[in-house]
Amino acid sequence: MQWMICNMKKWYYIVIGLFLQMLVVNGLAQNPKVEALKVEYITQKLNLNDAESKSFWPLYNDFLDKEKAIRKNYRQAMNNLPADFSEERAKEIINLEIQTRQAELDLEKLFNEKLKAIIGVKKLAMLKQAEFEFKRKVLEAVNNK
Repeated sequence: MQWMICNMKKWYYIVIGLFLQMLVVNGLAQNPKVEALKVEYITQKLNLNDAESKSFWPLYNDFLDKEKAIRKNYRQAMNNLPADFSEERAKEIINLEIQTRQAELDLEKLFNEKLKAIIGVKKLAMLKQAEFEFKRKVLEAVNNK
C-alpha cells in the first residue's frame, strides 16, 4: 500500500511538472521574440524559398488561429464545469471532447491538403518534425533557466 502511495505521488508530481512546462511553453509562444525565432527556425528547416514562404506563413498562421479557437471553446466548457455535474452534463462534455478532436482533425486534414500544394509532401512531413524540435528546444531553454 505504501508503495502505491509513493508511486501515485511520483506520477502526480510528473503530471504537475509537465502541465507547468506546457503553460510556460504556451506563454512563450505568445512572445513575439519566440514567435520570430519559430518563423526563422521553421523557414530554415524547411528550406522555404521566397514564393513558398509568402504562401506558407499566412496559411500556417491561419491554421494556428483556428486550432487555438477550437481548443479555447473546449477549455471554456471545461472551466465552467461544476464539481458536482450530472450524468447528462458528463455525456455532453464527452461529446464535446470528441467533437473538438474531430474538428482539430478536420482542420489538420484541410491544412495538410492546402500545404501539400504549396510546399509538397516531404516539406509537410519536415514541418511536423521542425515543430516538435522547436518545442523541445524551447522546453530545454526554459528548463535550463
